[in-house]
Amino acid sequence: MQPPAIELCDLRKVYGARAAVDGLNLRVLPGSFFGFLGPNGAGKTTTIRMLMGLATPTSGSISLLGLPMPDHAVEIKRRIGLVPDESLLFDHLTGLEFLEFVGRMYGLERPIARERASELIALFELDAEPKKLIAGYSKGMRKRVAMAAALIHRPQLFLMDEPFEGVDAVGARLMKELLLEQVRHGATVFLTSHVLEVVERLCDRVAILNAGKVVLEGSMQELRAGSASLEDTFVRVIGGDRSAEVLDWL
Repeated sequence: MQPPAIELCDLRKVYGARAAVDGLNLRVLPGSFFGFLGPNGAGKTTTIRMLMGLATPTSGSISLLGLPMPDHAVEIKRRIGLVPDESLLFDHLTGLEFLEFVGRMYGLERPIARERASELIALFELDAEPKKLIAGYSKGMRKRVAMAAALIHRPQLFLMDEPFEGVDAVGARLMKELLLEQVRHGATVFLTSHVLEVVERLCDRVAILNAGKVVLEGSMQELRAGSASLEDTFVRVIGGDRSAEVLDWL
């Protein structure tokens, strides 16, 4: 039996007197498309940063693909694909150069890294200006490159923080189809997004975070039970329904 793709036990991250993540327990099974939702400031990006190894937990434990962090950080990072909220790209490389570099960093032989980089550049329609540096890319183009970099080594686990933000409809659709295809082949996707309609279409299981704690978790069917949409459940759970409040001058 495969170990969980992600297992978090009593995970906490404290900044000063404030707990950004406060006793988080989460178990994500392999082969799932998992949505990790919450309002601004709920602790989603902090959690992703701890999973990536970019932030050190104050307490608690993290296990990815059956391996504990940070003891097996190097091995884990070889097997995951990352699309952070802020794309960490090398601005003075072209998209092709960057993807080839990433492929080499993941241990691909140079000819394979070059071939896959070329194929991904074409797939994401970034080949119109092959000599253009990433510094000149739009936000949507940067997200496409980040997504391509996450795919190049065919990882088992994807950690994605707002991957579709700033991406046009054509690019976003391509990215969604690629991720669904990876899940069909046994990979796991852990996704944060403020666009609940996207989560509702893609994810089979969802956890809702508020003030650093999971306040609701379940399958998409369970979360939608008795509600018209995931958005209705989300608003109800986090206590954000202010529809009755109206300013006199509006």
